[in-house]
Amino acid sequence: MNDILTSGAEPLFFLDYIGTCGLPDDAKADLVRGCVEACRAVGCSLLGGETADMPGTYRDGDFDLVGFIVGVVERDAVIDGSAIREGDVLLGLPSNGLHTNGYSLVRKLFRIGVDEDAGAERARLNANYPGLEGTLGEALLAPHRCYLGDLRPVLPMLNGIAHITGGGIPGNVPRVLPAGLGAAIDRGAWRVPAIFRLIQEEGGIDKEEMYRAFNMGLGIVVAVDPARVAEVQAKMPEAFVSGEVVEGDGVAWR
Repeated sequence: MNDILTSGAEPLFFLDYIGTCGLPDDAKADLVRGCVEACRAVGCSLLGGETADMPGTYRDGDFDLVGFIVGVVERDAVIDGSAIREGDVLLGLPSNGLHTNGYSLVRKLFRIGVDEDAGAERARLNANYPGLEGTLGEALLAPHRCYLGDLRPVLPMLNGIAHITGGGIPGNVPRVLPAGLGAAIDRGAWRVPAIFRLIQEEGGIDKEEMYRAFNMGLGIVVAVDPARVAEVQAKMPEAFVSGEVVEGDGVAWR
C-alpha cells in the first residue's frame, strides 16, 4: 500500500501468490486470511490469487508470499515530486521496526536459518534484550506499518512522498527530488528504535551503513511548502520536522 501511496493513489484491488512445498492447508488459509484482513483495513478488494506447490524449488515447509496491488489517482492529483522546491520542509513519520528491509543482514547476525540446532535458534529469537519491549523475534516480526490513514487527509498538501525502504534514507529521499535539489536531514529529529541500536552493536556496523540498510525509525518522508507545515501537522499529529530541501543532490546529514 505504501508503494502506491507515494504517488497519491488509493488502493483498488490486490492479488496474492503463495509458492510453497508441503505447507499445511491450514497454514495456507492463515496466509490468505492475513491478506484479507490487511486489505479490509484499507478498503481494498482481494480479487483472488494463486497457490503453487513446488517440490524441489522450495524446502519442505517453506513458502514465498507475493502481492500485487493496483491503485488509482486522478491525473491532476498525481504526486511525482515535480512540485518540490528549495526550502520545502521535510516531515517524517516514524516506523515501527525494520518494515521489510535488512532481514538478510539480521538473519546472518543472529544466525537465523543457518543453525542446524533449531532449539538454539528459537532461544535466540525468544531472548530479551535491553530496550526491546518484547523478544527479539517479536521485534523482527512487527508488521510493516501502513501509512494510508496518516497521509490520506493531507495528500493534496504534499509536494512529494518518499517511502523509506531498501536503500534507507539516502537511497529513497533523493529519488523524489527534482534535479539540482538535495535533502538536509537532521538525524537528531527522531528516536532511533532500540532494535536498530541492537543490530548495530551486535554486528559492529558502521553508522552510515546502518542508514543505508535500514529505515532507522523513519518510515515516510514528505515534502511540504513551509507555509503549509502547520496545517499538515495539525491533520497528521505524528509528523515531525526531519529536514529541508536544499540546493545540491543526495542527502546531507545535520
